[in-house]
Amino acid sequence: MASGAPIAEIRNYTMNFGPQHPAAHGVLRLVLELDGETIQKADPHIGLLHRGTEKLAESKPFNQSIGYMDRLDYVSMMCNEHAYVLAIEKLLGMVPPERAQYIRVMFDEVTRLLNHLMWLGAHALDIGAMTVFLLAFKEREELMDAYEAVSGTRMHATYYRPGGVYRDLPDSMPKYQASRWRSQKDAARLNEARSGSLLDFIHAFTERFPAAIDDYETLLTDNRIWKQRTVNIGVVSPERAMQLGFSGPMLRGSGVAWDLRKKQPYECYARMDFDIPVGVNGDCYDRYLVRVAEMRQSVRIVRQCIEWLRVNPGAVMIDDRKVRAPRRAEMKEDMEALIHHFKFFSEGYEVPAGETYAAVEAPKGEFGVYLVSDGANKPYRLKCRAPGFAHLAALEEMTRGHMLADVVAVIGTQDIVFGEVDR
Repeated sequence: MASGAPIAEIRNYTMNFGPQHPAAHGVLRLVLELDGETIQKADPHIGLLHRGTEKLAESKPFNQSIGYMDRLDYVSMMCNEHAYVLAIEKLLGMVPPERAQYIRVMFDEVTRLLNHLMWLGAHALDIGAMTVFLLAFKEREELMDAYEAVSGTRMHATYYRPGGVYRDLPDSMPKYQASRWRSQKDAARLNEARSGSLLDFIHAFTERFPAAIDDYETLLTDNRIWKQRTVNIGVVSPERAMQLGFSGPMLRGSGVAWDLRKKQPYECYARMDFDIPVGVNGDCYDRYLVRVAEMRQSVRIVRQCIEWLRVNPGAVMIDDRKVRAPRRAEMKEDMEALIHHFKFFSEGYEVPAGETYAAVEAPKGEFGVYLVSDGANKPYRLKCRAPGFAHLAALEEMTRGHMLADVVAVIGTQDIVFGEVDR
């Protein structure tokens, strides 16, 4: 009787991971093929956040697309602007003033801290450590205030401009006011760190922040559960990491000391004293250690920039009226300045014909902008090289053979943001 029974056919189980899943980081739809709970195949379906950024840039003057760059990788805003602005400056053959370069480098590193805090909080939360998320966002809030003080907005700054930056660093910080929800005493306590300039505020942050990093490491680095979830998960060898087009912490976590800030220095990075943290095993745990160490190095760079900016006042924008709008005071008194202001923001300026590629070491890896100009006031072609795109392409290779729960750890370690992947 038993011998005549049909043998059950065992088939792989297919399931959707995301886009509603909280660990899918926004809009990732992952079609997983499972054998029991082991991943056989992982097929990422992207494009759910595609907004046509590169095509839209072709129909707008060069200076009107800076704000679009902020919205690509929307947790490292100014780094995206930086690559786009560098590409325009290359075609125009201009070099921004030295003070503007130091301000850019300082805010690139502030942005790196913003990105890594977001990554650390989200990655830990995905794996089950909630406290880190709350601590990381507490520190992010301070850096968001620095963004707001300098550009007027917390996220999409549009602060970098071809030829420099929008304006110099403010001499005073915005203050908290007493209200129905906040007593005068609480407001005064919060305003203690805001009594000086923006540089004083950021310097006070850099004094306090290393202790916060120590707290994150206390919670995670030797945590038994954290190590069980990250050690030997998503291992990528250095050779394979290069073949897959990895960059940033994903490449350095595999043991390749490649950092554009050192290998192809831009702005004033050549004058900065900092180290490149490098992993050994190329697993999720090493990439975590690399990013945490990067935060410590970013604090070093920010401090060096603050020291230089304090003793070196000067212009923050090139004095070329073709690429610089008139000052608002002039615009309100002088008819020619008003006309210039209107033409500058509605029609922009013509960029010499040619093509260029400008790349920066963004928090996630090499963010590059390939720009083609035909001599008009808008790009002929714009192509963004998003680091997350190459990393996501390797997701299947990194998860195959692991358990379903490890997919979450691998997506977290890749630090994926879909604004730049889908563009």
